[in-house]
Amino acid sequence: MTNSQPTTVGFIGLGNMGSGMTRNLQKSGFALIVNDIRREAAAELLAGGAIWADTPAEVAAASDVVITMLPTPRHVDAVVNGLDGILAGIRDGGTWIDMSTSVPEVANRVRADHPDRGLHIVDAPVSGMSVGASNGMLQIFVGGEASDLQRLRPIFEAMGDPERILHVGKAGAGYAVKLMINQLWFSHLVATAEVLAIGVKAGVDLEVLRQSLIASPANSNFVENDVLGILDHGDYDEGFAIALACKDLGLSIDLARSVGVPAELSGLVEQIYRRAKAQYGDRAGEMTPVKLYEDLIGVELRRAPATVGEQVFA
Repeated sequence: MTNSQPTTVGFIGLGNMGSGMTRNLQKSGFALIVNDIRREAAAELLAGGAIWADTPAEVAAASDVVITMLPTPRHVDAVVNGLDGILAGIRDGGTWIDMSTSVPEVANRVRADHPDRGLHIVDAPVSGMSVGASNGMLQIFVGGEASDLQRLRPIFEAMGDPERILHVGKAGAGYAVKLMINQLWFSHLVATAEVLAIGVKAGVDLEVLRQSLIASPANSNFVENDVLGILDHGDYDEGFAIALACKDLGLSIDLARSVGVPAELSGLVEQIYRRAKAQYGDRAGEMTPVKLYEDLIGVELRRAPATVGEQVFA
């Protein structure tokens, strides 16, 4: 498969991530067949030449490759296995790529229930948030056959950074890698919020404390970069709702349970996230647990404008 060959991509799920991913597929010359629960989400794509399909089955029937980018495993299951789902339309030997943050069970069920159809099923979750989806620089974690990755690479490269499209193992490995990345990032967030809150409450200047952490073995990308949205702008990243973060943490705990590994720390992080969701609402940003600690100490964790971009100490 190359961009010089006419290739029709079916895409189901045009939310914060899927909208940017499909725009980049269209820019790269792929013909699109699209579907979403909201037809208005496809307006820009349709104006650019994409074709609307009323059901996932119609998407699959008209496409060489069908991609799903959906909120939860339940949504993936409904779109794939429902009455008018992908399996009702996809041809034998067809290709389904699930780019949702999900778990292997749905895809494994398809493999088990349809062993004679020759379907190519690839899990390829992404990192990079809506910004990466919009600018075509997502990181993509591909689980499945290496030959499928090679065949599908032009599609992935239309949506992601070519240097960060990674074959992470057999079917299901993509799901696992993405969940572990999210689990560790959320843990970094809670740990950083706790440390900054304690230090500030103990009288340490916020930026002095952060620079001390950066200079120490405890440094992390979160401390050095990701937390700055809050410290400089009070931005708790509403582009990714805390309800979805809680969903991802729940899936991580489920995965740990399924492989028999205790996940006590991750379980505590999940509880803190769910408390923040209960207090600030489902649509609050994924970094809102920091606000829990700010409210506890009665201080917003904000850098003074004069320190932004400056080193505080030699």
